[in-house]
Amino acid sequence: MQKRSFRYLVGWSVVLLLLIGNCSQQERQAMDFTGAENEVKLITLDPGHFHAALVQKSMYQQVDPVVHVYAPEGEDVRLHLRRIEQYNNRETDPTSWQEEVYMGPDYLDRMLREKPGNVVVLAGNNKLKAKYIFSSIDAGLNVLADKPMCIDPAGFDSLKQSFSLAEERGVLLYDIMTERYEITTILQRELSMIESVFGSLQEGTPDNPAVTKESVHHFFKYVSGSPLQRPPWYYDVNQQGEGVVDVTTHLVDLIQWECFPGEIINYQNDIEMLSADHWATEITPD
Repeated sequence: MQKRSFRYLVGWSVVLLLLIGNCSQQERQAMDFTGAENEVKLITLDPGHFHAALVQKSMYQQVDPVVHVYAPEGEDVRLHLRRIEQYNNRETDPTSWQEEVYMGPDYLDRMLREKPGNVVVLAGNNKLKAKYIFSSIDAGLNVLADKPMCIDPAGFDSLKQSFSLAEERGVLLYDIMTERYEITTILQRELSMIESVFGSLQEGTPDNPAVTKESVHHFFKYVSGSPLQRPPWYYDVNQQGEGVVDVTTHLVDLIQWECFPGEIINYQNDIEMLSADHWATEITPD
């Protein structure tokens, strides 16, 4: 288990999440989804994180039950398909997804060539995510990407290009921000908007910040009733990313969403990083 306590809005997570504010501008120019039955056609690209499967935990009338999966051969994609199979075979409210799977070394090129859907779902090895995002946007596909969208400066530069390109192409580039839909988060946000209950947001100092966010992240946990199996690359910060760009992303997003509702914060002008720290999380082979 690793624990991260954040006393200030610092690090790449701030930059990443504030950049996502551009989505509202893109949405006005994006491909017109009407809400028609089976209109959203999913493409799952190289799934390696369980969030890729959670997108399909429930069926939606607007989402086509046929989902095209492109991935290299390996345990990552097999675990993903087993999770979808569990949803299809569960006793309560089973799903009826039909997975059309292609596995091979040319999975990315083949997906970009065939383009059997209109929304690419990305949740897996974060080292490759910025490349996947840019390639998908360049091909005129909408992207629903799990956080973090990038884990290093090179990936961040690519992500900025992807947002600009998405605006040109008229497609959507969105992050999967599930925490915004947790009822406890929604209630906390609503209560904080009531001055007689919450008061007003303080200015804060580094020693006494106005907002403190803390998260306890578990390496081992149950997902959809089953023990979660982490892939080996998950423990490599060069592939998964460090906590400040992974775990923190939800926290920074919630701070912006709850404390500054409806505002787009300019990460280049409105943010000053005063201090930051990171450390290794030591775990035993057991």
